Amino acid sequence: MKRIIYGWALVLLAACGSSSETEKYQSSRSEIIKVKEKIQEIDTGEDVLIGRRSRACYSQDYLIIMDYEAWDGAIHLFDKKDFRYLASAGTKGPGPYELTNMGYMSIDEACRKIYISDNGKNKVFSYDMDSVMANPEGYRHQVKASIRDAQFPSDFIYINDTLSYGRIIQPTSVSTFDQMIGKWNMLTGEIKIIGEAHPEVHRKRSLIDVSMEKGMIVEVHINYDLMAIMDLDGRVQTYVYGPDWTTKGLETFGKVMIAPNHILAAYSGDDWAKGRTDKIHVFDLEGNYVKTLDVGYDMLDCIYDKTHHRLFMIFNDEIQFGYLDLKGLI
Repeated sequence: MKRIIYGWALVLLAACGSSSETEKYQSSRSEIIKVKEKIQEIDTGEDVLIGRRSRACYSQDYLIIMDYEAWDGAIHLFDKKDFRYLASAGTKGPGPYELTNMGYMSIDEACRKIYISDNGKNKVFSYDMDSVMANPEGYRHQVKASIRDAQFPSDFIYINDTLSYGRIIQPTSVSTFDQMIGKWNMLTGEIKIIGEAHPEVHRKRSLIDVSMEKGMIVEVHINYDLMAIMDLDGRVQTYVYGPDWTTKGLETFGKVMIAPNHILAAYSGDDWAKGRTDKIHVFDLEGNYVKTLDVGYDMLDCIYDKTHHRLFMIFNDEIQFGYLDLKGLI
């Protein structure tokens, strides 16, 4: 009898879609569109070879790819429109103008600069995009900020010199740490923790995106099927629970991106041993599920290009780079 009642409860929950204004329970995400055949492979050509471990971001004019495996030419600039290779900069090594352990990359659009954290030197280095284009071989980066040991951003979204949003790491031992969301002042090094961990989330590991225009932060969890929509001070507006919310041992979200009218979230749903991220869940800005794009390739990274309304993706698969035109899909 209890099983029958529980079953009807799930049916009603799915029909209603949420239990309150601040919580949405989604028992199914089954509107799946296969898009593998729509993905266009990008060939970087013979001018530049990029290792498998890489990360990408967009500026107004460029696609920038950071290659973690490169020793000479770790930062590559491509034309944003047609993916034509333009220039490379950045050398690995212990020297004063070299990178030792690249961390995260963010863009200062107003000043046309790339900011890259170096976890070995505890610095954020600045690369002027126009200067890199003019003199890539002779370019020397500048120090933008210092990173503290006790509490620091593992990644960050640059807004201005006194405000970046990021995942904040606080070491608790030699091999353990707590993770939070915070505001980071690059000039002073001050960090202000915002938001709170969900009471049922243990060993929090999450990713965020921020939209100043829409006044929102979206956080997705790597180890829980949970998304939080917050205001810019970290106050939770809505929790979105997916169908895998109660399933343990899964790799869930791998990236989140705020588009003009949607939230795009790369998703795995595999156990940790498999670790294949090959889907993108699409939500509206209130967190209501819209559809799922079945990419068909294992994604290492993906970024949204608002200028051309498309996704650039880095794969750990039979192709390395590709893009998906979202026109007609969302």
